[in-house]
Amino acid sequence: MNIQVNITFHYHEDKQAEIAFKSLLPDNIGFLESRLQDNSLICNIKGKSLKTVLSTADDLISSEMLVEKVLEI
Repeated sequence: MNIQVNITFHYHEDKQAEIAFKSLLPDNIGFLESRLQDNSLICNIKGKSLKTVLSTADDLISSEMLVEKVLEI
């Protein structure tokens, strides 16, 4: 079975989205694809196991929450 999850993070400014993208990039190599669109960071997770996809999504959200704290959003 193939599973795909799309998660979009919206920010107040384009610069914040860019900082989040660059901050999360090293952790995401090989696990998901991400791109910037205006003031949003769009992440696509694909996998064959629901457990793996959910674990990746959980890690992504936890890491993004740290980015928000650093940006003081």
